[in-house]
Amino acid sequence: MAQTRHAGTWTIEDRCESAWQYLPFDVPPGASALRVELDYDATAAVLDLGCFGPAGFRGWSGGARRSFVITARSATPGYLPGELEPGTWLAVLGLHRIPAAGIGYAVSAEVTSQPGQSVPGTRNEPVPPVADRLGRRDLPASAGMRWLAGDLHAHTVHSDGVLTVPELARFAVERGLDFLAVTDHNTISHHAELPGAAAAHGITLLAGQEVTTDQGHANALGDIGWVDFRESPDEWLARTERAGGLLSVNHPYGGQVSWTAPMTRRPPLLEVWHWSWLDPHWTTPMAWWLAWHPAAIAVGGSDWHRPGSDALPGSPTTWVLSESADPDAVLGGLAAGRAAISAGREGPVLLRVDGELVACGADGTILTGPGGPKSRVRGDLVRFAADPGHHRLVDPSGATLALCG
Repeated sequence: MAQTRHAGTWTIEDRCESAWQYLPFDVPPGASALRVELDYDATAAVLDLGCFGPAGFRGWSGGARRSFVITARSATPGYLPGELEPGTWLAVLGLHRIPAAGIGYAVSAEVTSQPGQSVPGTRNEPVPPVADRLGRRDLPASAGMRWLAGDLHAHTVHSDGVLTVPELARFAVERGLDFLAVTDHNTISHHAELPGAAAAHGITLLAGQEVTTDQGHANALGDIGWVDFRESPDEWLARTERAGGLLSVNHPYGGQVSWTAPMTRRPPLLEVWHWSWLDPHWTTPMAWWLAWHPAAIAVGGSDWHRPGSDALPGSPTTWVLSESADPDAVLGGLAAGRAAISAGREGPVLLRVDGELVACGADGTILTGPGGPKSRVRGDLVRFAADPGHHRLVDPSGATLALCG
């Protein structure tokens, strides 16, 4: 067994020099397990934790965990299992919040050649599928396509969520969703579990990762490999495009996690509707959308982590007009702009179909366009001329119930 220990104090000056600090340790040939532990006063500061091996990224848990284990066959959620290649490894600390007096820390890395090391934090209990699932809404669609209800922003135990991937899949099915993007922070360790959980629970699970920094968060959607959050947002976009994925700026007006990062180009998607839209009477989301990139495809996301603190999956619901439920088809529908958002799976929906705007389940609402109110909706299925620009369904008080670009 080999052990390396680092200790000291991080200061605000350290944080200003670099948000990422690297602590090296050696892994000898024949190692079977690695355990890293971080100790600091979490009531006074926030330090993120991650790991890189000689071949690159091996995991990230941010501030959600203080330790991790990596073995050839398993790893703490957020980290990638696999052979421990010999050489110099790096424990990575993100200096997220540092108090004025600084923060003391200690990091220990323990490497062993003993087989059968346990991996804390993993849960493998079987999750039975939902017996009686909700039927799909019958919405007007173009020939050969159908509208799928989903959510483009959710987390699991692979970052700071509380549900496993199978548990989240079942929960999304209970909520009546057809697809869900699993977007854990700065990691792709959950991607390996998605196909199995999707098949077991009869839901489309989109591979995603929430690229997360102090200057803003962005979802990289698609099975595109790991996106390096230490690079600039322009590089996130370029990396995602090269791999055939889609990048979305998340909760751009979300308090301390609002988007402040500069970009020379704009991503194709924008999370216009998020739990941070605290009052549907606000026009803040619309103003940000139009100021940032009016041509962006508007999407929504619940940002689900745990009961009692977040909007439920499907709140809001992102609708995608797709040829099938295959992940590539869903992403293709998003890329083509065949998307709409509603407050939930049930209730009013506003869709663009074959050159028309179609208000569904929206009797008594008001259709509003770029120039203001256009028409009162009378009936459960009403068609309007599809003028350019964003349109919304609002109630008589002005609260937004549904929107489309």
